[in-house]
Amino acid sequence: MSQITVEPLTFPETSGVNFGAIIHNADVEHLTDADFDVIRDALFNHQVIVFKNQSGTSPKAQFELTRRFDPAGTSYGHGKTIDAKRSILHPDLKTIPHQPQVQVIGNGFVPEYEGLKNAQLKHPHHKTFHVTTIPDEEDLDFTRFYRWHIDAALYGLAPPIVTTLLAVKVPDGRRQICRYDDGTGDELDVPLGTTAFVSGYSMYDILSEADKEFARTTKVEYAPHPYIWISKAKSRPTGLGMVSQGFEVPLNDLPPIEEDKIQVLPLCWRNPVTGKLALQVHPSPARKLHLADGTIIDDLEKVREIIYRLQRPGIAPKMVYAHDWEEGDFVLFHNRGLLHSVVGAFAEDEVRLFRQCNIAASHFPEGPESIAV
Repeated sequence: MSQITVEPLTFPETSGVNFGAIIHNADVEHLTDADFDVIRDALFNHQVIVFKNQSGTSPKAQFELTRRFDPAGTSYGHGKTIDAKRSILHPDLKTIPHQPQVQVIGNGFVPEYEGLKNAQLKHPHHKTFHVTTIPDEEDLDFTRFYRWHIDAALYGLAPPIVTTLLAVKVPDGRRQICRYDDGTGDELDVPLGTTAFVSGYSMYDILSEADKEFARTTKVEYAPHPYIWISKAKSRPTGLGMVSQGFEVPLNDLPPIEEDKIQVLPLCWRNPVTGKLALQVHPSPARKLHLADGTIIDDLEKVREIIYRLQRPGIAPKMVYAHDWEEGDFVLFHNRGLLHSVVGAFAEDEVRLFRQCNIAASHFPEGPESIAV
């Protein structure tokens, strides 16, 4: 029997967050099958699970645990992007030489880490991606959600089941106010450099019955080479999807397109343990909607407005879990049940060092048609 125990996170009664757990008594370097069974069950029931004091976890152990959720999956979750320098993901990713499935992300200069030499890390900043920005003089006090997303290539490769993150170095102290800047007045007090999570299950559950039916019966088509396609476009100030200004890269200017790699996925994905439905849409690269009656909505502005209307209630401040990172935190999150976002604005001398791993799945997520709804 496993000695691992699972302690659900607790939140104030006013909070809409109903996910997350702490894992106790786990040795990530030496997990038995019984240990993994507990961890797997905890992930699908709690969506975000946190192992504390795991600074000694090796990149190899991180990869092996990540892969254990889908042993047939082997590729890095975002894949090897053709013309990577045009991709919006390009500046954010560096690979550990001896464990190439594990990426290093963060901020600041790192002289040496796990075989990487003189790495200059850059935390994504909303001013490079949003249509409007917070004034420079307010930059260290206020921030935004950078981009709400699912970790996925969304072209060719199936979305990863789980992403693992290890906090190696975390700057001390200060907090910021995360502003939505969408006219609602919404804002959220957050730790510097938090990772923000929202539940796709709650996002679905709070919909009207009509919108639930629409979400269950509609599919979203993603653009080919999606992160190049949106590379010149700008995000809404909430970080939830794009503003339609006609800046998307024309299809004939993208790398060669393989039609069979274009992904058309359900709006809702089924949890393999609980059977619950999560509204799981990456709003930024969504291009078309396929309705139940065969209609295809290909007006990009309309597609974005529909998705935004469905998703925006689910990122309200009370729905957001902003993880307060401590060095040694090893976090697994269910990439098929949550959306997440980078948050924060760092000073140049604030060093943040994290390891990330996710693996493209060997199969695509099941949709609502796989259960009675």
